[in-house]
Amino acid sequence: MVFAWCCPWYSHVVTGIKPRTSYMTSLSIWGWGSLGIVLSLITFGPFVIFYLAFYILCFVGGGFVVTLLFGKTNSEKYLEQCEHSFLPPTSTGIPKCLEEMKQEPRAIKIDRRLTGANIIDEPLQQVIQFSLRDYVQYWYYTLSDDESFLLEIRQALQNALIQFATRSKEIDWQPYFTTRIVDDFGTHLRVFRKAQHKITEKDDQVKGTAEDLVDTFFEVEVEMEKDVCRDLVCTSPKDEEGFLRDLCEVLLYLLLPPGDFQNKIMRYFVREILARGILLPLINQLSDPDYINQYVIWMIRDSNCNYEAFMNIIKLSDNIAELEAVRDKAAEELQYLRSLDTAGDDINTIKNQINSLLFVKKVCDSRIQRLQSGKEINTVKLAANFGKLCTIPLDSILVDNVALQFFMDYMQQTGGQAHLFFWMTVEGYRVTAQQQLEVLLSRQKDGRHQTNQTKGLLRAAAVGIYEQYLSEKASPRVTVDDYLVAKLADTLNHEDPTPEIFDDIQRKVYELMLRDERFYPSFRQNALYVRMLAELDMLKDPSFRGSDDGDGESFNGSPTGSINLSLDDLSNVSSDDSVQLHAYISDTGVCNDHGKTYALYAITVHRRNLNSEEMWKTYRRYSDFHDFHMRITEQFENLSSILKLPGKKTFNNMDRDFLEKRKKDLNAYLQLLLTPEMMKASPALAHYVYDFLENKAYSKGKGDFARKMDTFVNPLRNSMRNVSNAVKSLPDSLAEGMTKMSDNMGKMSERLGQDIKQSFFKVPPLIPKTDSDPEHCRVSAQLDDTVDDNIPLRVMLLLMDEVFDLKERNQWLRRNIKNLLQQLIRATYGDTINRKIVDHVDWMTSPEQVADLVKRFRDAFWPNGILAENVPCRDKAVRMRTRVAGKTKLLSIMPDELKHIIGAETTRKGILRVFEMFQHNQLNRRMVYVFLEGFLETLFPQYKFRELFNKLHSRSKQMQKYKQKLQTTQAPSLQKR
Repeated sequence: MVFAWCCPWYSHVVTGIKPRTSYMTSLSIWGWGSLGIVLSLITFGPFVIFYLAFYILCFVGGGFVVTLLFGKTNSEKYLEQCEHSFLPPTSTGIPKCLEEMKQEPRAIKIDRRLTGANIIDEPLQQVIQFSLRDYVQYWYYTLSDDESFLLEIRQALQNALIQFATRSKEIDWQPYFTTRIVDDFGTHLRVFRKAQHKITEKDDQVKGTAEDLVDTFFEVEVEMEKDVCRDLVCTSPKDEEGFLRDLCEVLLYLLLPPGDFQNKIMRYFVREILARGILLPLINQLSDPDYINQYVIWMIRDSNCNYEAFMNIIKLSDNIAELEAVRDKAAEELQYLRSLDTAGDDINTIKNQINSLLFVKKVCDSRIQRLQSGKEINTVKLAANFGKLCTIPLDSILVDNVALQFFMDYMQQTGGQAHLFFWMTVEGYRVTAQQQLEVLLSRQKDGRHQTNQTKGLLRAAAVGIYEQYLSEKASPRVTVDDYLVAKLADTLNHEDPTPEIFDDIQRKVYELMLRDERFYPSFRQNALYVRMLAELDMLKDPSFRGSDDGDGESFNGSPTGSINLSLDDLSNVSSDDSVQLHAYISDTGVCNDHGKTYALYAITVHRRNLNSEEMWKTYRRYSDFHDFHMRITEQFENLSSILKLPGKKTFNNMDRDFLEKRKKDLNAYLQLLLTPEMMKASPALAHYVYDFLENKAYSKGKGDFARKMDTFVNPLRNSMRNVSNAVKSLPDSLAEGMTKMSDNMGKMSERLGQDIKQSFFKVPPLIPKTDSDPEHCRVSAQLDDTVDDNIPLRVMLLLMDEVFDLKERNQWLRRNIKNLLQQLIRATYGDTINRKIVDHVDWMTSPEQVADLVKRFRDAFWPNGILAENVPCRDKAVRMRTRVAGKTKLLSIMPDELKHIIGAETTRKGILRVFEMFQHNQLNRRMVYVFLEGFLETLFPQYKFRELFNKLHSRSKQMQKYKQKLQTTQAPSLQKR
């Protein structure tokens, strides 16, 4: 049975029974396996399994080692056979090259001449040396000690500079400096102005962010330029680097010899040095607003900061960060001053400083509160809603250039322009007639007779005025009494014309404009009157009264509106009888300030009330007395007949007798002013008196009407009289030429009336804006072809138009400004001004000036021969205060004559607009790249750089949007066709 179990096949044969195959197979495997395990354990013991695994591992490892050793030996033998079978024998030249390379390298001679001027070549060589040292050598020496590569790069740079210098000498730079730069700057300013206006139109209540302004700026740029937009280069650092690399590669192609340019490694090195090592840092610095602000302050460092300009900037600022920076600095200074332990005279000085700082802090807090509350901050709009405004007499309006233009606009709206034009034409006729008669009298004394000719011209001018304004055919006709017109006609027919021939009718026209409710009385209630006051600088900022949250607000339109913000005790004193004020001039002295000598008066002030008595000294100039007198007599008309200020006289060396007399007169003035009867007659007068006698620097009223009227420009009257005086003072030969030229001036009055009427009655066609619209093209595209080819005049008109936005003003004012500039240039320099400008451009491009610029560049980037470190970003508060200081400086240097010509508000807005334009890094970059493009187009006129720049800027997103917009607008018109 055992055998049958062990041999299934046999069991099947003997018994004839067929077992299940799978079952029998599995049983045999397990049986034999179990038997083998049992026999192994009996024979070898319990560690048989470990022995078996160890034997197998040794077998496999030994086989692997034998195979590796056999293969390595055979491979080496095979490679040795292949080397001797296929490779040629070693050349003898290679050992020779290796031997020469080990020898001392020969020195490469480099010509150090670059431009032909030693004063330029020396600093240029230093710039090249420093550039290679700081941008190449510091890493190249870690790779190799071979100097030839560095010398080749230096030679390539020098070749480029030599070609650049040669091209520069062949170019006439006068058009670039006198026209192209002005055009680029004016166009940039126009784009910025239109972007500001566009943002304002979107939403008057919500102030656009800086990002919105930048986006809108480039939208306007592509609308104006049509074929280029620089938004990617100015806003994306990656695209900017790519643009500079492409530009440098083009320049190297033009400047390097073909062999050097084909050397890619050297070309790429030089390109990176120029793009990333020189141009990019330079552009970063020139476009930094804080750097520009510091440079502006440095440029006008000789000009002292004006307190009035500083307060104007604070009161007009709409940047909360600026106000907070100034306020924090004032608080810091206050803390320092209050910590000082002083006595004697110093205590008064410190008190004055503390009061001034408190005032500045109060103004900043008030402005911040108003900005954060979202209330109106526009002074003109505030003036139209609050308070009493200054009253300017009609006769003062008619003789002021700025005020007259607003009155002209109003008279045009009401249909009374004919009366105003008649008054102006007669005024011009009177001045011209006086001049002609004076010239005629001088000729008669010299024995030359041209009486009939001169009188005939005057008669023709007078008849022209009569026909244009007073005859039955006149349209529009000036309405005056018929008997006056008849009397004038009879005089013209039977008598010689005189300068006073129109006086009676002119007086009637003046009274009509003054008293008719349609004209001057209604003008004082019109918004144009408020704008006129703003241009005359007779509006003040809002002051806050009442509750702490600023709900109680009012507007001070008087010239002394800023007094309401004063923090000194005197400003809060009422006119109560318990307070007594006494003041007298105790001493006089002579002071010298910036070369100007003036008298100074020490006023001792006593103030008594029921509980205390105070005494202090304050110092005033005569101009302060005059300003104060103008204020109170303008506000209180009854005082003008009572108070008489001693007149201003000219005296030499401040003689003592004069000062004593003036001291006596001013003391009498103060005593009369401080009498109880005077105070009771005008209770509000005390407020002005207290402000004048306070122990602080006296702030003249910016809007002081009478003081300003004394200095206003009067082009209609004074200009012709000045011409007459100039003619009389000229030599005979020149006077004869002037006399011949002035023979035709008798028709000036008629032309004046025609010009004025054309300026106002010429209605522009109401057509949509097209490509020829002056506001949608570059500044140079609208240069007046009628202007003679006088570069300074063209430049001044361009800059004044764009900076002060004079296109928005009426044509009469623009024509006056243009004529004034023409007369100024011709009277001062004549035709020599062009030669002077050419000489100045030659001086700017002279070797001495170029060398100076190169030295400044070298010293800025490598001070003392060491690469300048990156300037750390200054604190935000410091940068904000720098902005305030820069605006204050710019506003301080503006001459009063400019304000009198175009208006104080227009001047202020123009200056601040230019300053604001430089406060955006992206926009500054755009201007730098525009100047660079213009420079390269001038340097390489034969190459198509304009097309190249258009291609480099073609990936602009704004450009793509503009093209899509054009396609959208053009599609309907094409479908109609």
